[in-house]
Amino acid sequence: MRVGVFLLSAQFPGQSHTQALDRTVAAAVAAERAGLDAAWLAEHHFVPYGVCPNAATLAALLLGRTRRLQLGTAVSVLSTTHPVTLGEQAALLHLTAGGRFTLGVGRGGPWIDLAVFGTGVAAYEEGFAERLDLLLGFLRGSRLRADGPQFSFPEVSVVPRAAEPARPPRGAELTDWLGLPGEMPLRFPRQRTETGSAAGAEGGPVGPPVIVACTSPASVRLAAERGLPMLLGMHSGDEDKRAMLTAYRAAWRAAGRGEEHLARVEREHVAAGVAQIDDRSPAARAVLLRSMPGWFEYGLGAHRTVDGRERRMRDPYAYTELLCDLHAVGTPRQCADRLLATAERTGIRRFALLAEGSGEQDGTLHNIARLGAEVLPQLS
Repeated sequence: MRVGVFLLSAQFPGQSHTQALDRTVAAAVAAERAGLDAAWLAEHHFVPYGVCPNAATLAALLLGRTRRLQLGTAVSVLSTTHPVTLGEQAALLHLTAGGRFTLGVGRGGPWIDLAVFGTGVAAYEEGFAERLDLLLGFLRGSRLRADGPQFSFPEVSVVPRAAEPARPPRGAELTDWLGLPGEMPLRFPRQRTETGSAAGAEGGPVGPPVIVACTSPASVRLAAERGLPMLLGMHSGDEDKRAMLTAYRAAWRAAGRGEEHLARVEREHVAAGVAQIDDRSPAARAVLLRSMPGWFEYGLGAHRTVDGRERRMRDPYAYTELLCDLHAVGTPRQCADRLLATAERTGIRRFALLAEGSGEQDGTLHNIARLGAEVLPQLS
């Protein structure tokens, strides 16, 4: 099992943007120190729910602050970003960070962002598949052209070419580059030869892994048809996850893809969740029920739709209670049991856990340290 942190750069009531971002940076460094697998970074625009507007940019910073941790976007929003621009960023990070970067992409929502960035509601409602295919074409090829309803341009060279294998810097090179003492031990993640570093198709070229946020049957089908693993949201319980995995397998087989590759890709699915650890279960729940409803109301309530369409907001307190029921909230043993139960019921072995639910930097860092020291050993 691989366990990472899910960092939204949440601005809790009364906090500044700087405080929210400082907590994110400190949490990623703490995740590496705690022995966690990855840090997954969210991006949002114009709302305090999350104050990071570009997850790839923040990933670049954190790749420089860490040496082993995998960094992923959860997610980069394709509806408001040119796919080639995002492809260039992903290729750059893949080639310069020794393969430690994963590009998570999603459709986003019908928010005012679509008007601000000029893509329009059609990019959200009908344009995700075209954008994803253009992105994958850039990441997997050497030349690219487009002739679609959203993008049309003549053939160009792909630079930098992500399909080249990423070479981790050698020890002496990196210690000199980072200004580290020469005797410091350096470790790099093993380069995967499946979806972890290769394209999603059987035998595809080396490149950064791509994962798709899936919240609907259409996005599940799209991910399966492209051979890409899924990122499943915090609101999904185990039964919901199982249903989406069943739909994924059906779409995979309908697309004529092989069973052996399906087994490899299914090891790369990621489930987002929440982790809050305390010596007593009621105390862990109390921390989240004190802080998260105010953040949900403050942050999610700030979303504006692009065209004035009606939107319904979850009850913040009830939603927090739901997350406490679904995820790793409680004693270390209870948290481990919760993760193991999800793995047993669904087959998912990778988790991105929101650890900043207290809203406090010290509390977040303490929570991450306990996740590494007291929960991870019980998952082996």
